[in-house]
Amino acid sequence: MARRAPVRRPRGRRERPAGREEMSDVYDLHIDTDVTVQLSGCSREDAQAVFDVLDGVYQLEDLTTPGPQTTTGPSPTVWTATFDTAGGRHQEVRPTRLSSPVGATLSGGYHAVDEVEKVLAVGFDIQSLQSVSGDQETEARLLLASR
Repeated sequence: MARRAPVRRPRGRRERPAGREEMSDVYDLHIDTDVTVQLSGCSREDAQAVFDVLDGVYQLEDLTTPGPQTTTGPSPTVWTATFDTAGGRHQEVRPTRLSSPVGATLSGGYHAVDEVEKVLAVGFDIQSLQSVSGDQETEARLLLASR
């Protein structure tokens, strides 16, 4: 019995009809550019100051602000926004004043988180507290303060 030689097919992406993206293709479009920024331990004004710096450089995708306080006494508040590092105005960043240090958690693709961290380092004094890396995403915990 004669053996057949294996058929070699060209490598690369196969063409799909327009409008027929697979779910993984849609996911891949934003994995490297979207960064979620969570701010804690700060006032509404300080959170807005940090988000304003990032909004001047990148495109704001989503913003979640806590509602009015319904409990008495201290309660944790987290301000969350997602920025697309591929889009936006890319304005020059200037040092920004904060009334107190702000805890920031950045999560997203490696390159995008690195870019956001560089922008924040221009506007604020930053201290890296921790970094956790995954397969395709990373998380950086920072402490931001006025320059």
